[in-house]
Amino acid sequence: MTSSIASVTHTQPAAPVQQPASRTTTQTKPKPAKAATDTVQLSAAAQAQSAAIKELRETSNQTAQEAHSGDIQAQRLLAKENAAQSANK
Repeated sequence: MTSSIASVTHTQPAAPVQQPASRTTTQTKPKPAKAATDTVQLSAAAQAQSAAIKELRETSNQTAQEAHSGDIQAQRLLAKENAAQSANK
């Protein structure tokens, strides 16, 4: 069964709505967003472990420089290294 269409009505699409122009002549710049920052607090044990890891990664030249500038821990390490080298000779 077929049916026929008796009449067709065409409609025009609606025109886009335009915003009224701003009356101010100066444009304001958007403020940049602040970067999010997180704060981390390490426990005393974590700080000690971090310091120990840094000392392990330190080169002998860095240790010598620190020892000459008065770092007691570096002086002790340098003395141990020198004693070990003397014993191996």
